[in-house]
Amino acid sequence: MTDLAAGAGKKAQRSWKDMDLRAVAPFVALVLLLVLGAFSSPNFLSVDNLLNVLTRSAFIAIIAVGATFVISAGGLDLSVGSMVAFVASLMIMFMNSGVISSLPLMLIAAMALAILIGAACGLANGLITTVGRIEPFIATLGTMGIFRGLTTWLSQGGAITLRSSDLQNLYHPAYFGAVLGVPVPIIVIVATAALGAFVLYRTRYGRHVIAVGSNEDVARYSGIPVNRVRTWTYIIQGLCVAVAVLLYVPRLGSTSATTGTLWELQAITAVVVGGTALRGGVGRIWGTICGAFILEIVGNIMLLSSFVSEYLIGAIQGAIIIIAMLVQRFLMRRN
Repeated sequence: MTDLAAGAGKKAQRSWKDMDLRAVAPFVALVLLLVLGAFSSPNFLSVDNLLNVLTRSAFIAIIAVGATFVISAGGLDLSVGSMVAFVASLMIMFMNSGVISSLPLMLIAAMALAILIGAACGLANGLITTVGRIEPFIATLGTMGIFRGLTTWLSQGGAITLRSSDLQNLYHPAYFGAVLGVPVPIIVIVATAALGAFVLYRTRYGRHVIAVGSNEDVARYSGIPVNRVRTWTYIIQGLCVAVAVLLYVPRLGSTSATTGTLWELQAITAVVVGGTALRGGVGRIWGTICGAFILEIVGNIMLLSSFVSEYLIGAIQGAIIIIAMLVQRFLMRRN
């Protein structure tokens, strides 16, 4: 009995060390990238450049927070990039309609509409996956085509641009503004991540998400409403997409059928690099944010240095997700 207890204790200790390694690894990688960036360009560690990198990562970081919930529950959402284009297009079209004469009220109504549409798109993905019993990969692949097709139809193959310069000037600080020197998008990243971390780590629903992702059958036998839990993860994903849209529209003031292309790959990569298991059952919000920063820093280093062509950014991101999955597989085998 003593030997068995000792063996179990050692195994638990090894597992604890592995879990710590997976949690810390993204932050170690981030530090190493910062060091590499400092050597690659003297301008890399400037405050302006780092703030620019963090600001540019806002869209993927916020969307990836929602993806963390979906993936932690054993799901997958490939439609987020197309959803961004669709929600942003409807938001701009509403603002162009001029149905509300007061510019502040119009802006508030447009932002509320974007939130509602994002939640509705997430709900559709969730119901198709749970009630329709279609694999998440197939379900969201289908809705990806639907959202992208609707955007193309709405724009007639062109672009949808915010026409009111007054409204654009009023909305401009939502992306380009700062509070106490900190750009607004960075504040939104931190607020979204903090709220997501609280829900995932400190609430009953968060525990249910992890339980469903760990073992769906056990969760169902334990009385957890599996379908409801999973549907809500997709709604959360839709809400995160809408928040990203609220920052995207004031930045460019225009959308097209190509808006958000491959953002789903970047969001999933950020989640996996951040230590969340793609098979579900493990979710790390702050690791996801770190993963989004890593992706943007890699691109920034490639732009500032001449070691690798900037046109290979997509290839590098694809290699990163493969490497991250191999590392996760290796650590799982050690357990």
